[in-house]
Amino acid sequence: MIYIEKRFKIFFLLLTILSLTVLIRYSIIMLVPAPGGSSISFPEVERGPILDRNGRLIALQTELTSIEAWLPNVTDPEKTASLLSENLSEVDFQQVFESLSTPNGVNFIYIKRKTSPTEAQRIRNLIKNGFLKGISVKPEFGRSYPEKELAAHVIGYTGTDNVGLEGIEYKFNSVLSPPVISSEQDILYGNQVYLTIDLNIQYIVEQIAQRAYIENKADKVMILVMGAKSGEILSYVSIPTFDPNNFQKYPLRNRENHPVTYTYPPGSVFKIFSVASFLELGGITEFDTFDTTGGYNPDFFKKNNIQRITDLGSYGILNAETTLINSSNVGVAYMSETVEKGEYYNILRNFGFGQATGIPLNGESNGILRDVSDWSPRSKPTISFGQEIGVSAMQILAASTVFANGGILLKPQIIKRVVAPDGTIIKEYKKEPIREVLSADVANSVLKMMQKVTEEGTARRARIDGFNISAKTGTAQLTNPETGEYSKTDFLGSILAIFPTEDPEIIVYIVIDRPMGDYTYGGRIGSPMVKEIAQELIPILGLDLSNSRKFIHTGHIRLTKPELMAENGEMPDLTGHTKRSILDFLQKNNLFGNINGEGWAIMQFPPPGTEITENMTVYVELK
Repeated sequence: MIYIEKRFKIFFLLLTILSLTVLIRYSIIMLVPAPGGSSISFPEVERGPILDRNGRLIALQTELTSIEAWLPNVTDPEKTASLLSENLSEVDFQQVFESLSTPNGVNFIYIKRKTSPTEAQRIRNLIKNGFLKGISVKPEFGRSYPEKELAAHVIGYTGTDNVGLEGIEYKFNSVLSPPVISSEQDILYGNQVYLTIDLNIQYIVEQIAQRAYIENKADKVMILVMGAKSGEILSYVSIPTFDPNNFQKYPLRNRENHPVTYTYPPGSVFKIFSVASFLELGGITEFDTFDTTGGYNPDFFKKNNIQRITDLGSYGILNAETTLINSSNVGVAYMSETVEKGEYYNILRNFGFGQATGIPLNGESNGILRDVSDWSPRSKPTISFGQEIGVSAMQILAASTVFANGGILLKPQIIKRVVAPDGTIIKEYKKEPIREVLSADVANSVLKMMQKVTEEGTARRARIDGFNISAKTGTAQLTNPETGEYSKTDFLGSILAIFPTEDPEIIVYIVIDRPMGDYTYGGRIGSPMVKEIAQELIPILGLDLSNSRKFIHTGHIRLTKPELMAENGEMPDLTGHTKRSILDFLQKNNLFGNINGEGWAIMQFPPPGTEITENMTVYVELK
């Protein structure tokens, strides 16, 4: 017993010594100044930039300022609150006065974070003249988005503490701003993230989407453009959009990332996946025909009092190709009878439906593809033409890579590479095949059928002479959320296009949600948009077109140096001007420049007539 008591005393003594050692060490670290008289502090972390595929800056670190108060030194709370509210926007006198007057045991508070340079200078002047005792102006890192709304839903934004809240800023937060463990450096630099987005293409597509949004009085417009052979997304547009520099001023609907979060019935665009499935499973051949006269009304529909499936017109005898050309619901419904529902479900899963694509954007939807056990007698034929199923725009885009890659499904890519501050490539994101969904013969066969849809069918407004485009349109009837029944007024128009047909390079997917203009059909409102996008991309990407537009220099140059002027505070037309004259203009107007190439300006952003604002970045391409 005495032995046990002695051991306990020794143990207790050792524990006490250990505890005192830890406490003393902690006190030294926290309270004793480090060598040189400065207290121990963590280094600042400068968040790495986000760039497009060509190295154009989309998000970068800026040094802003915060206005802070040390309450024990504030001698006149009322006067201090009054001066602060007069010189700082969005700062309320009463709120600041109460914070300064009733510290509640807190000595330090923020008055305003991330102030503008003008506001910060005002406060500095007041402090210098002795009017704001206890108030200080401190530097603080912030985030700037020089391209404003361009690709905003991909980039996302950061919060007050410079932490990513949405988009790539959120998903790659620890890459852009690595956690600090210990360092002797004053500043640590984050990594650079290069996107697959091409800002030139992004700008062109956003302009087209904005016009469609207004002209069709739509609830939303989405356009995705992808490199067909790589799975790299070149343009990612969701309208309405927002400026990430001031994201908090926009309603939630503008900031929602609809291409990955919004689930909707795809409508007739889905027929290409159904026809491909039936061909692959051996239920049909290209030559099998179906009589669509009178609609689809099999015996089990009649016995169970199920409403027949009909078309907009009477198309008679159809095969797989003419079913797609006429976008016949009845045709694909009859085809669905040729395969077992479990097999059909499995191949749709192989296309990627009912599951997220894995693109690194937060909030991605899985879509809706119910288990076969939950299908009704009407489900199989109804799913075949794009109802009773929910998809995201990203799912349709990803699934369509099967037709451009000989039956192989590719993972969509939005990140090109991650680069360390010293220029070392940390990770390169390459083409990522997922699985074989179709045979090459079936994939190519459906692609050719889609070309016929552009030449003779519902997508004929997308046709370009001398250039083959494969496309499929869709018009989905949306459900009324209150009744659960199909709405008679709410529709969703869409079109999927792959071009050129013979050697696919580009995939375009367009969705116009709830158009309230003169037209609602996807073929009518979406096809001209595909044509416009294709005409813009053909010269940019050097695609083969027998009669494509060519840029021809006249051979004349200006030997005089015309002075560029910012009349009425607006951007002038820079095209045709030399690099030197453009640099002079940017310097005189305190603008940032991002100039690519040599020679004369052939393209600029922002466009002529745009109001010049503080810290604006001007992109110019020379040739």
